[in-house]
Amino acid sequence: MKKLLILPAILLLASCYQQERNCTDFKTGKFKFEQVIDGKTETTIFERTEDLEIDTYEGKSDTASIRWINDCEYIVQKIHPKNMQEKKAVHMKILTTKGDTYTFEYSFVGDSNKQKGTVTKID
Repeated sequence: MKKLLILPAILLLASCYQQERNCTDFKTGKFKFEQVIDGKTETTIFERTEDLEIDTYEGKSDTASIRWINDCEYIVQKIHPKNMQEKKAVHMKILTTKGDTYTFEYSFVGDSNKQKGTVTKID
């Protein structure tokens, strides 16, 4: 009988737990994004203001406009796209924050295929 009472208590406590999500701390600043491509760790450094993001990857910089939907979601669109793929806007959503990092998901606008990543604020 005690086991039957413990399960609802655990479920109730677990449902009260909510991931940290201080998105406004990450709206602006300098950030680092690392990802593994073909077994090699690749690093992108980017600086974000309220309405611009400048990415630097392999010594090349690119600028994109940012339109915030809410405190945790925004749309990124390259200002000078070089091809049709780069013309597509990207929807970014901050899922969780912890200290100087945040976990996010992203996809092309209108695409259901989402990817995830983690970013570290470095300045």
